[in-house]
Amino acid sequence: MAHPGPSIPVLMIAAGLAAPAWAGEVVCRFDEGVIVVPAEVAGIAGDYILDTGSAQTTLHETKAQTEGIEATELAGRVRLAGAEIEDQALKVADLDVRTWNLPSAVIGLIGADVLKGFVVDVSFSPCRVRLSRPGKAPLFRGRPMTLEWDLGRPTARASVSDDAHAVIGPFVIATGSSAPVRLADDLATASDGGSPELYPQGVWLARLPQVTFAGRIGRDVAAGLMKPEGDVVGVLGGPVLARFRLRFDFPAGRLTVAPAR
Repeated sequence: MAHPGPSIPVLMIAAGLAAPAWAGEVVCRFDEGVIVVPAEVAGIAGDYILDTGSAQTTLHETKAQTEGIEATELAGRVRLAGAEIEDQALKVADLDVRTWNLPSAVIGLIGADVLKGFVVDVSFSPCRVRLSRPGKAPLFRGRPMTLEWDLGRPTARASVSDDAHAVIGPFVIATGSSAPVRLADDLATASDGGSPELYPQGVWLARLPQVTFAGRIGRDVAAGLMKPEGDVVGVLGGPVLARFRLRFDFPAGRLTVAPAR
């Protein structure tokens, strides 16, 4: 009688354990023109602005100091929508100009540095943010656009015009910018000469006759100014982007834009 060979071992999954969570969906809020999500950064859980247009994830200085963080730069874990990013480079800064008008306390902002390894789906109404691993995202149909980078911020092409001139070029796509549009002040001027209140630290906005993005035209759009940064024309913010559903496929360099539901 032949002697049986060694049995082939079978791998068993321990009860109650699962593979690490890489992605998922989280309910967000669209407050005062910006996306706000629940997240945890460096052990501090709470509400954060989700800003694709900011290059680096940042803790609000006041909250960081309350938690005993005195450094202006550190590394820590970021948890968002089921994803965990370890040893993420973080900074600490005063974010009062970004948060003063929000209805609830915001601890900081999550920037493109955390998001760039994922496919990120953003819906403004109802407000949802989904993170997926490359190649694992659900089907998303819409208008594809090239997604490029400038100073660590994702950009796509758009155009703006007044009654006499038009400017076409790359705009930062910023889910955390409350102004519908900002234009670099070497490309645009305001009829009042450019009051400081039209800049991000101010509270005024002018009017822009036309903005065209992803094949759709917006007319008489509120707009502000900004100092030139990198090679971009300006910034498209939450109030313009909220007309769409967005897929940022950062690894593939593609932005897909679909009409809001």
